[in-house]
Amino acid sequence: MFAFAIRRLIQAAGVMLVVALISFLMFRFVGDPVNQLVGVDTTPEQRAQLREDLGLNDPVHVQFARFVGKAARFDFGISYQIKQPVAQLIASRLPATLELSFASAVFALLVGLPMGVYTGLYRDTLLSRLFLAISLIGISLPTFLIGILLIFIFSVNLGWLPSFGRGDTVSIGGFWTTGLLTRSGLVSLILPAITLGLFQMTLIMRLVRGEMLEVLRTDYIKFARARGLSRRAINFGHALKNTLVPVITITGLQIGSIIAFSIITETVFQWPGMGLLFLQAVQNVDIPIMAAYLLLIAFLFTLINFIVDLLYVAVDPRIRIGGAKA
Repeated sequence: MFAFAIRRLIQAAGVMLVVALISFLMFRFVGDPVNQLVGVDTTPEQRAQLREDLGLNDPVHVQFARFVGKAARFDFGISYQIKQPVAQLIASRLPATLELSFASAVFALLVGLPMGVYTGLYRDTLLSRLFLAISLIGISLPTFLIGILLIFIFSVNLGWLPSFGRGDTVSIGGFWTTGLLTRSGLVSLILPAITLGLFQMTLIMRLVRGEMLEVLRTDYIKFARARGLSRRAINFGHALKNTLVPVITITGLQIGSIIAFSIITETVFQWPGMGLLFLQAVQNVDIPIMAAYLLLIAFLFTLINFIVDLLYVAVDPRIRIGGAKA
């Protein structure tokens, strides 16, 4: 187990170095940092001095090593447009994005898993067909359209839920803000979480359904029935357990995807998270924020994949044995 974890950590470090190189190339070839930081009345001597202060005259490998070293300390420089440290801007927006992402993931898992089990066990019932129709809608409609439809129904027509913003928030420890402890924060989270998690919910439901149908046709399930085991023990003690590995895979990867692609949902609902900050950075060609966002998302993906790999081994030790032989 320890050797398996070390191999995965080395692979994750390699991935992060490649992403760091891509982010560094953004600094090198997407605009001139000096032009972004100074005005038109700046003299050539002042521009040359600023270029020297920023280390832009150093060799490329020295600049890349400096960039990686600062990124490892979460130092991404100063925003070109906002004129504030990028790490501080991301830290102020990170709680909102993580709160929305994990609420969406919990919604997708808690709703998608039971729906998948039910449609796998009772695939010919009316309710099962209704669930499949809902999943088809969730897969077919784009996220922004789902958000607009939910706003139109529940905010404009019914007036039940707010259409934008995060609601009231409270500070925890002086560095983390959350809306989960206030009524308006919880109410404001409902529509964005459903919008962001609907596609993942349908994906999990269809995956669990397919795996359940496949497992229920295997020989060991037939032997379990022949031994006289109860239907509940067969369905949940044997069949469902053997669907966990692909479910863990999809759920883990989808958490990373939710965080990375929450930009559309945050834009529709004006949710003050990292996705909205990144979109504004793209519009303003604010390279430090764009590079920091890319690195942070890559780090979250590699971290989640590492945790998923460890869960693999915990659920199915054969993976560890196969890796050891490789």
